[in-house]
Amino acid sequence: MQRNFILTDVMKTGDHRSYEQFIDTHSIPDQIFEYTGEYYTLHNYDLDSYDRKFALIDRTIANNNKLINNAEYQQELIRRVKLLHSQGFKFIMASPWESYENLQLGYTYPNSIGEVGSFNWVGGVSWFWNYMYHKHKDSKFKFTHDHFGSYFHKLNDFLYLNKQPREHRVKLYNKLLKENVLSNSLYTFLGLDKPVRLTQKHELPWIKPENYPKWGLDQDITEQPYIDTVCSIVSETNDNDTDVFMTEKIWKPIMAQHVFVVHGNHLYLQKLREIGFKTFGSYFDESYDLENDKDKKINAIVSLCKDLKTKNWQDIYRQTIALRQHNYDTFFNKEKLSEQINKTLISFLEFFDSSQVSS
Repeated sequence: MQRNFILTDVMKTGDHRSYEQFIDTHSIPDQIFEYTGEYYTLHNYDLDSYDRKFALIDRTIANNNKLINNAEYQQELIRRVKLLHSQGFKFIMASPWESYENLQLGYTYPNSIGEVGSFNWVGGVSWFWNYMYHKHKDSKFKFTHDHFGSYFHKLNDFLYLNKQPREHRVKLYNKLLKENVLSNSLYTFLGLDKPVRLTQKHELPWIKPENYPKWGLDQDITEQPYIDTVCSIVSETNDNDTDVFMTEKIWKPIMAQHVFVVHGNHLYLQKLREIGFKTFGSYFDESYDLENDKDKKINAIVSLCKDLKTKNWQDIYRQTIALRQHNYDTFFNKEKLSEQINKTLISFLEFFDSSQVSS
């Protein structure tokens, strides 16, 4: 049995408890992870007794952009890093709320941090899955999609939620509007000069639509928007072809047992299937996921959505009950989640071990 020690936030500027919750969800055999989020309590631990020692430097953009010009912060960070490095710690640049692409817009750390060597931890597929799992595993939702009678009770076509106006989002949004795809849909674009918001009926019950904040609440979910719409257009954070970054934007329709189309990274749906979920390729055209050209992908999604407006959704929802239940069950399957978390933590261990060999 190997013992690993993690200082889960060198400067305690981030959410070290979420990092610890993530670590605790692992199922790696023969590995123990012990941690503290308090730098000033390290003296309480026999650090020489551990096989590996890690220190996480929080790099979350929302938290740390405000620190970029703070000389006192930088000086203290450098001091702590040098001391920890002398004691055999290896450093994890913790950015699980972000993708690699997002980090290009984030806080730049002093050169001395790079000199000691570090591993970049970004969100991938496991961070938001873990966060949403723990946030909602005890929630008692009442999503109703399958009450079929003489009519199909859904009133709107799509649920399409946008916040920050990233280039790929604006392009898809404008084209959907131009092609009149959203004429009978619930949609938002909060970051525009003239924000587009939900009505109170479809917004989180505890907040007024005009007060929805720039940061926060995105991981909360309410039933009514999903009950009243037939399909989510998931507007993901990135559309690059270098990695797949899955956020709460996909996990919410999966929790809601909603049909979905995803505007995201190249081969996003393929990755979703690889980690155990099912998509809707047997019921409509998902070839847009194979399209590497960003503009062609947008055209394919718009064309698909136009076609979806003509579908018999009562039949699709009846035929996909088992598929949507499978996705819900997989999302709340802790063993499945642990498999993905294990991959992240194993990459930490491999980074430490390779650093020891090269040093």
